[in-house]
Amino acid sequence: MGKSFKICLLPGDGIGPEVMAQAVKVLRAVKARYDVTFECGEALIGGAAIDATGTAFPPETLAAARESDAVLLAAVGGPKWETGEPGAPRAEEGLFAIRKELGLYANLRPVHAYAPLVDASPLKPELVRGADVLIVRELTGGLYFGKRDRAYGVPGAGPNGAPGQYAYDTMEYAEYEVERIVRMAFELARGRRSRVHSVDKANALGVSRMWREVARGIAAEYPDVEFRELLVDNAAMQLMLDPHQFDVIVSENTFGDILSDEAAVLSASLGMLASASLGEGTALYEPVHGSAPDIAGRGIANPIAQILSVEMMLRYSCKMQEAADAIAQAVERVLDAGYRTADIADAHTPANKVLGTAAMGDKITEYL
Repeated sequence: MGKSFKICLLPGDGIGPEVMAQAVKVLRAVKARYDVTFECGEALIGGAAIDATGTAFPPETLAAARESDAVLLAAVGGPKWETGEPGAPRAEEGLFAIRKELGLYANLRPVHAYAPLVDASPLKPELVRGADVLIVRELTGGLYFGKRDRAYGVPGAGPNGAPGQYAYDTMEYAEYEVERIVRMAFELARGRRSRVHSVDKANALGVSRMWREVARGIAAEYPDVEFRELLVDNAAMQLMLDPHQFDVIVSENTFGDILSDEAAVLSASLGMLASASLGEGTALYEPVHGSAPDIAGRGIANPIAQILSVEMMLRYSCKMQEAADAIAQAVERVLDAGYRTADIADAHTPANKVLGTAAMGDKITEYL
């Protein structure tokens, strides 16, 4: 009897439902080709959940996620849920909550420069060609989860001593949180090119000084892996100047978030980048891009990141390496054949090779 997996689908907001539909097409194709069954059920998160239930992460969604073998998410957020009203729920709270509730402390973001897309990157082709970086981001600590507050009418907080707003966020980490994410980075590097860059801001932040101390201790346990340290501002510059020096980059939550979005230029578009969030519970897979409300409903969103999220899900949660490789190869072949979505097309792309969301999903499924 073949394998069977229960998948919790979270289409979310904006272009989320459109790109999720293409991921489901790929799952059906994998089911037809391999001896496997996927039991897929949808749940609410983000703005869609706020509209339906008043909260960005309903208890029913958490229950569905915990009962599944993997969670596949599309995107959350949009200006509709950014009212600025005190206490109003924000769509992004759903994403933070599911990561925390499932114990997902490690976010893996592979950045691969596809040969057919080197001219679509704003960087010079010689800088982009052959770049292959894995960014390992700590996901449940730091500024995004620290103590925070925002107050109004605070005496002296406004211009010229008038009452005004006052807000703060705190960056907090425990030693074990740093240890486990850095150790994961070294283990992953052993399966790649055996090089780890740890990124921090140790010249200014106490948290980063602790991070650096812990990282050095872990590095001593991996003499076969080259270890380097970079301050985050220098790391951001080096990613653009010489991306080939990097193999695995490990960093805390905020720095890793920023660096991985910056690194998207190596792949030509955020629409090409998938991610895996791993940890103690059911793993979560999602594109790096957001909900793109400006193009939602127009059928032009790039579904490749969502499809590559399926590839990562098959690789890490389902242990279906052959199927995962087949999806990655199908994407490569579609790009090699000259097919593009609008975000990765250029002036030289023939009009008949510029595909919409559904057509790109169909083409990748066909090549699969």
